[in-house]
Amino acid sequence: MTGKWTESMSYQPCDEEGKPLSGTEPKEMWRVPDVPLKDKYQFTYFSHKGELSKVSKEKNNLEVRQRKERKSREANGDTFTPKWFDLTNEVVTTPYGETPIYKYNYKYNEHRAKVNSLIEVVQPIEFNPWQYGQEKMA
Repeated sequence: MTGKWTESMSYQPCDEEGKPLSGTEPKEMWRVPDVPLKDKYQFTYFSHKGELSKVSKEKNNLEVRQRKERKSREANGDTFTPKWFDLTNEVVTTPYGETPIYKYNYKYNEHRAKVNSLIEVVQPIEFNPWQYGQEKMA
C-alpha cells in the first residue's frame, strides 16, 4: 500500500519481501474528496451526512480507553509491542521529530489462517484490538 491517508491510498500486489510483482500497477482504493466550501472544520461531504455528536462521543470513549490502557501498561512496567508490525532500525525525520519505522511481520496472515480453520468448529474469538483485556484495566 502506498499513499497518505489525508490524500489517497493505492495498493499493488507484492511478493513476500514487499516488492511489487512485475506486470502490476498500483490501483487507487480511495481519494479524499474536496472539502465543502465554507466548512470551518475541514469535514468532507460524507462527514456532514454523519451523526457528528455520536461520532464525537465514540471518539472520546476510544481515546479514554487508550489512555487507560497506556496508564495500566506503564504502571506494570510494560512497553507497547504491536502484534502485526516489527520495529526496524530505520528512522525518518518528520515535521514532528524523529519517527521510527515499523515493518509488517506477516503474523496476521498466520492468525487469520488459524481463525479461519477454527470458524467451523468453534465460535470465533471476539476481536480485541487492545493489548490488555478488561480484567487488567479494572
